[in-house]
This record gives sequence, structure tokens and C-alpha cells, in this order.
Amino acid sequence: MDVNARCIALTNDNARQLGLSNVHACLPEEVDPELRFDTIWSNPPIRIGKSELHSLLILWLPRLATGGNAWLVVQKNLGSDSLQRWLANELPSEFTVSRESTSKAFRILRIHRSPAKQ
Repeated sequence: MDVNARCIALTNDNARQLGLSNVHACLPEEVDPELRFDTIWSNPPIRIGKSELHSLLILWLPRLATGGNAWLVVQKNLGSDSLQRWLANELPSEFTVSRESTSKAFRILRIHRSPAKQ
């Protein structure tokens, strides 16, 4: 998923040339709102501003399927630690947020969705 039409076209062309029938790039509004994901990989657009970033993450992370994981690559100097804390506080209780790795100036954050607690 991307907001850039050229990126979408190139991704779909590359997938087609490689024979990858399970890849479909599209605009965010073209994704069925009922669709759930086992895995989300993202280098979130931190520079769009905190409010927009938070809205984006709160829209997409709850679309993880039970048992699913989201992996976010975030630069340390662009607020990875504060984003980790914010996600842990804002997501429902069935989500856990952890720092899985650090390399140079980057952090890998993992968001895992467990079955809802009853």
C-alpha cells in the first residue's frame, strides 16, 4: 500500500514480471476495510507529523489478525522510543509493543496481537 501512484504501478509491474501472484499494491482507500493482515511491515512516514502518524497507526495496526505482527522501522532520533511508549499506551490490551532490535540509529518495533482477553 502506498499513496504514490508511480510506486504502486512499479510494484505491480515488478510483481507481475517476477510471477508473484500474491502481491497487489494499491492506494489505502482501495483496501477492503474488513481485510485482516498476519504481518505488516512498515517504515512509517514519521515526518508527516505526530498527529497524522498516530492516526495512520491507529487505523492500520488494529487490522492485524489475532497472532499477527507488525514490524516498524523507526529512526531513534525521530522518536522511536516515544512512539513505542505511545503505542503501548494507546493500543487495546491484546496488543504488546516491544523493541526487537537496534542497529546504529534505527529501532525495530514489534507490535503483536494476542487473542482478546475476556
